[in-house]
Amino acid sequence: MKKLQTLVVDDEKNSRDILQNYIEKYCPQLNFVGSAASIKEAIKFLNSGTIDLVFLDIEMPFGTGFDLLEQYPNRDFDVVMVTAYDQYAIDALNSHVSYYLMKPIDIDELIEAAEYVWDTQNKEEGLEDMVLKTNKILKGRITLPQQDGFEILETDKILYCKADDNYTEIYTEDTRYVVSKTLKYFEEALKDYTFVRVHKSYLINISKMKKYKKGKGGSVLMSNNKEIVVAASKKKELLSYF
Repeated sequence: MKKLQTLVVDDEKNSRDILQNYIEKYCPQLNFVGSAASIKEAIKFLNSGTIDLVFLDIEMPFGTGFDLLEQYPNRDFDVVMVTAYDQYAIDALNSHVSYYLMKPIDIDELIEAAEYVWDTQNKEEGLEDMVLKTNKILKGRITLPQQDGFEILETDKILYCKADDNYTEIYTEDTRYVVSKTLKYFEEALKDYTFVRVHKSYLINISKMKKYKKGKGGSVLMSNNKEIVVAASKKKELLSYF
């Protein structure tokens, strides 16, 4: 498994520097990619979608570490809380953080935290591989990875999938699912079914189309009356199905 891309968030420069030094010296599973002195700076890193692990201080100017976590209710990165105060342990647990480190940081504790998160993500990656293999076995059904496992959905119930950065929104007639996987992931998972990529942001089930409208690329009208624009570069592939 690749190293975990790691961000340190702490308003104290000395604390950031110490933690960076410890990570680079004692945690070979981690790759330190940067640090942030505020929630605002941290958000810029996190919105890039490349962070796997955040070492997060709790008490900072203009907000707390918990304020940052509230902005990512479906986060796909792990969090290790780092604080000089022990009264936040319950709040940290309720926020589903992976580990709780007290300042001054004990190196052995840091190493244990890094190993714990790395091992957890490694197991989750194994689960994702299993999910992809299961998709090939479950004819007519697909597994949707979720934080606590996966949900099984019949492919013929899917109308279309829409990209949302590193997430994908999956629409059926009556339900919308949000999965922390890219649209490319579902394009691969659904390639043996009646799905075609008609736009960089849309993967549609052509069996759920009601109408095709002419144009440079044209557009399709789905069974729920959602109209989806077809990219000019995808028009030929779509029409080849008819």
